[in-house]
Order: sequence, then structure tokens, then C-alpha cells
Amino acid sequence: MDNGKVRIAFFDAKEYDIASFEKENADGRYEIKYFEAKLSADTANLAAGYDVVCIFVNDEAGADVIDTLAASGVKLIALRCAGYNNVDIEHAFGKIHVARVPAYSPYAVAEHAMALLLTSIRRIHKAYIRTRDFNFSLSGLTGFDLHGKTAGVVGTGKIGRVFADICRGFGMKVIAYDKFPGSGNGLDYVDLDTIWEQSDIISFHCPLTDETRHMVNADTIGRMKKGVVIINTSRGALIDSEALLDGIKDRRVGAACLHVHEEESDVFFHDFSGHIIEDDTLARLISMPNVIVTSHQAFLTQEALSNIAATTLSNITQFFGEGRCENELCYKCEKVGGCPQEHKKLCF
Repeated sequence: MDNGKVRIAFFDAKEYDIASFEKENADGRYEIKYFEAKLSADTANLAAGYDVVCIFVNDEAGADVIDTLAASGVKLIALRCAGYNNVDIEHAFGKIHVARVPAYSPYAVAEHAMALLLTSIRRIHKAYIRTRDFNFSLSGLTGFDLHGKTAGVVGTGKIGRVFADICRGFGMKVIAYDKFPGSGNGLDYVDLDTIWEQSDIISFHCPLTDETRHMVNADTIGRMKKGVVIINTSRGALIDSEALLDGIKDRRVGAACLHVHEEESDVFFHDFSGHIIEDDTLARLISMPNVIVTSHQAFLTQEALSNIAATTLSNITQFFGEGRCENELCYKCEKVGGCPQEHKKLCF
């Protein structure tokens, strides 16, 4: 820290990131350097001399990056997102602390999931393109009612519960799966086989782990209702993209609404218009008439950006000012059966 200010190396910085963090840091209590580059083994040395690195979903913080950061004096990795599958938290233990933003706006993501669903099944995107050319034909625009359909919600954290509430508002039957089912939320919990077999629409709101990677695959797609609509606003690798393509071509999958893609890190958040996309799988998905892809934008609301900045900087303040951080990530909490610190102080 220089002059008592915490120094933050901010990676993968976009215009909207900078605006929200500068507003939250209007009093100048933090010294923030914004880097356009993503954090990776090639760019980790840029953080030398900083106290904190602030990263997003497509930054890489594997073992080699963590070692470089720790050796250069970085004390905290501050994720400005909820997911942390891009950080090796077990390797980080004892070397560098990690904190995240567990919830910034569940409404932003859940509402985006519903927006994708409505756009897809009511062909709104196709109608928009047509009417821009003054084509007012209704041919090929027939959709279906959501009322009375069954929505399967996989993952019932804050986002999943908000999405379930929205579905109920449309008169849908909601069934849910979670490895750790909640109580008192009124959800009808079932096993995954029931989700696959009974759902007209399946929406994913769970983290990416070894257990959930490619949970949508050739086998599970084969057990789904013919014409199922799949929505993914969580992590791309929950879905085996090749299996999804096959399911679409076989007419088993009726539509796919994808806010994420398993190989998105080199594509999303960049402008490739006028260029050839190297990701053949993504190009084929986008070419399908019943697939909608948005570029990991579900979080992108004014409210969510404000909450992300506030919580991220609050995590940093707690860490350096109080010697604790309520949003610290610790592999012991998940894999060893509980961290004895219970967030009353730092995990190591």
C-alpha cells in the first residue's frame, strides 16, 4: 500500500466496469489500475507491486498464476462475480486469499433467462428482423403458451428461486433440483431424472464443478421431452455443446437459450463482426434457427453493476481493515467439512 491506499490491479476491464468502480471509488480511497488484458500466466506479472487483483469470469487464476501473484506480493484475489471455477482455490490456500461477490442481482440474471425464453418461443427476434424490412408476414412465427407448462429449475440459490417465482407468475408448474435442497421456499424438489423426463423447459442456475460439468450430454438429452427448451445462464460447460448440437439436429431439443458457452473466454466480450470465428461449435450453434446466444450479459444492469462494485470494494476493505472477509472462499469450507474460522477471521 502506498500512502495508506490499497493498490488494485483490475484485469479484463470494460467501459461499464470502469464507470461503476470509479463511481464507487469517488472518494479515491483505492488506487485502481485498469488493464484491458485478461489475467493469465502471460499477464500475471502486470500485478507486481499491487495488493489486490480484481478479476472476472474469463480471467485465469490457476496454480501457476497464483504462484506468480503470491511471489509478487499480491495478498487478495477479488472476484467481481459469483462463480469461481476459474480459480484454483485449493492451491491458493496458504498463499493468497480469494473473495467473491456471492449475489449482486439475482433479478438481473433470472429476468434475462426469462427474456431469452420469451424471445425464443414467441419468435420475437425473428419478427423484429422481419419488420425492420417491412415484412409483416406471420409465417413461421407460431409459438406456444408458457401457462400450464412444466419448468425444471436446476440450482435453487437466489437466482434459481427468483426464476422459479417468475415461472409461477406465468402459471407454470415448477419442479426443482438442488444437491442441497432448501427448506421453506415452496419448491417441489425432485431428482435429476425427473427433471429430464418431465420438464418442458429446463433452466440452469448452478455452479460449474466436476460433478456438474457436461450434466447436459447425449445421455441426458436422450431422456428429455421431445421439443424441450434448454436455458443456460450459469456456466457454459454445464452443457456438452456437441451433444446439444446433435440434440437440435435430431429434433429432440426444441430450442436453446444460451447466455454462456463452454469455450467463451476467447470470444465473448469482443467484437468479431467482419471476422471469421475460430470456434466452429459456437458458429454452428448460432446458425441454428432455434438457438439464441447472448454474450454473457445477464448481469449487465445498472443495479447489478453498482452492487458488484460496492461488494467487491467492501470485501477489500474488510480484508485489509478488519482482518476478515465474510465473502472469502476457502477450499476447506467445501471439501474438508467446514473451515473452523467461520468467517470470523481470515481462513489462514
